[in-house]
Amino acid sequence: MTIQECYDMLGGSYEEVLGRLYSQALVEKFVGKFLADQSFQRLDATLAEGNFEEAFRAGHTLKGVADNLSFTKLKDSSSAITEALRAQNHDQALQLLPQVRQDYERTVGAIRAYQG
Repeated sequence: MTIQECYDMLGGSYEEVLGRLYSQALVEKFVGKFLADQSFQRLDATLAEGNFEEAFRAGHTLKGVADNLSFTKLKDSSSAITEALRAQNHDQALQLLPQVRQDYERTVGAIRAYQG
């Protein structure tokens, strides 16, 4: 699998991230580092605890990382949950979490498949 095929699998834009980072080596480096990012886990845990302020921070961080790496599907769903939390619409945020989880798992799965 190529890095471009990985982006296709996770619903992202390889061309966009390559334009931002300028080299395939940097794209590969930062895509690999995404696996260590704990933003999704913090979002999931803090929502379960009802700590919506921390959930907002975690969602916002996840959205930023996904945006910087051009993980389009994950960026879109994490943006939606971040905006629900910003508006203090906690019920909506909880309803959006399964989509964020699905997009996160799809992203992580594609990266792991790429790494072999």
